[in-house]
Amino acid sequence: MDDEGMPGAAEPEADLTALDDRALVRACLAGRREAFDELVVRHRRAVYRLCYRFVGNHEDAADLAQETFLRAYRALGSFKGDSAVGTWLHRIAVNLSLNSVAGRARRAEANVERAELVASDPDAMSRVLSEERAAQVRAAITKLPPKQRATLVLRVYQEMPHQEIAELLGSSVGAVKANFFHALANLKRLLGGDRR
Repeated sequence: MDDEGMPGAAEPEADLTALDDRALVRACLAGRREAFDELVVRHRRAVYRLCYRFVGNHEDAADLAQETFLRAYRALGSFKGDSAVGTWLHRIAVNLSLNSVAGRARRAEANVERAELVASDPDAMSRVLSEERAAQVRAAITKLPPKQRATLVLRVYQEMPHQEIAELLGSSVGAVKANFFHALANLKRLLGGDRR
C-alpha cells in the first residue's frame, strides 16, 4: 500500500510550507508548534518593518516584532479568522508600537532638563529644541483617541493608503478619512495651533 492517501505521510517541513496561513493556525492549535514557526518566517519581515516605522530604530523594532509574535502565539486560540493572519499580526504590532511610542514620549518629556546642560552650544541647542518639538508632537499624538492615533501614525509615518488602514483597523474607508481629519485637527489644537 502506498502512502499517497495517508494523512501526514509527507515530511512535516514540506507539508507545512505548502499550507496557507489559516491552515498553519489550525495545525498549531492541533499541537504542531512548528506550524507557528512557519507563520513567523512568513510574516517576520513585514511585522518588523511596521514596528520600525513606529519606533525608528532596529533594537526597539526587533523587540516589538518579537513581542508581537509572542502575543500572537498566546492568543492563537482567540484568532477567529475574520481577517487574514497577516492583518491580525499587524493589528497586534500596531497596538504594541503605539504603546511603545507613548512610553517613549513620556520618557522624552521627563528628560527636557538636559537642554540647560547644552545651552552654550548653538548646534546642540537647535538639536534639543528640535527634539523637544518632536517630543511635544509624540506626546500630543498619545493624547489622541486610539482610532485617531492609529490612523494618523499609519497614514503619516507609514504612508499607508486609506484602504489599507481600513482593512488593518477593521473599519471603513470613510471612517478612516474622518479619523485622520479629526486627528489632524486635534493634534493642531493640542500643539497650540488652534486657539478656539
